[in-house]
Amino acid sequence: MNDKTHQEFSFNGDDFERVRKKLYRKAGISLSDNKDALVYSRLARRLRALSLQSFDEYLTYLKRTPAEEEHFINALTTNLTSFFREPHHFTALAHYLRAHPGEKTIWCAASSTGEEPYSIAMTVAEVYDSFDNPVAIIASDIDSQVLEKAQTGIYREDTTKNLSAQQCQRFLHRGKGTQNGRVRVVPELRKNVTFRRINLTDTSWPIRGPIDIIFCRNVMIYFDKQTQISILKRMINLLPDDGLYFAGHSENFNHNQDIVLPAGKTLYRPARHRRRYG
Repeated sequence: MNDKTHQEFSFNGDDFERVRKKLYRKAGISLSDNKDALVYSRLARRLRALSLQSFDEYLTYLKRTPAEEEHFINALTTNLTSFFREPHHFTALAHYLRAHPGEKTIWCAASSTGEEPYSIAMTVAEVYDSFDNPVAIIASDIDSQVLEKAQTGIYREDTTKNLSAQQCQRFLHRGKGTQNGRVRVVPELRKNVTFRRINLTDTSWPIRGPIDIIFCRNVMIYFDKQTQISILKRMINLLPDDGLYFAGHSENFNHNQDIVLPAGKTLYRPARHRRRYG
């Protein structure tokens, strides 16, 4: 543990271990040994809000107050995202939709503040040249606070640098007055995305297959290997034989060819596709 001499709240190695175990049980997230400073800075806000004096007090409060669990998970969940992050994925998505027209369902399983599912929705609208199209988009996250932000569809204007001028004009409204410097996703696009709170480590998900495409990017890295494989299997079981699974740039499942087969850069299809079609 780092030196805690000048810290506002009492926080020791035992506190850190208790936080790690609680987060793993509730969200399946495995914190590494060097994340003690992150835990302190994130949870110190909750101690201040609750007028508590130590992490031991907070952990006792957490144990006795089920409603606090959501705040606990929200505080420790990392939400880094942007519009059209890993742009090759959206090129692949457009190609898939053109090759497989008709009704489709897309699940964005770690939607964070919404930039990713809205990028998916923009791609769909461009493929069909219409907001009125046969593609349903479900966006989920474990963090209820980022889902609330996502549903509003309001962002700083400087976050739109990966969008073309045409995309900005078609899909965003620029704020005026007190909203100057911000943009909002147009309502025609917002209505194409349904947001839900889903914990990927729950024994059941409020979602039914088949799901034609799953985006689960840069979230598996927070789980241990056993949890990763368990979630991957469950997700692949939701896909049809020709479905696609989009992973994050730091995730690699090339060694799990009993479950998935590579179909491009951090892009996979169900392994049963090979067994059935050769």
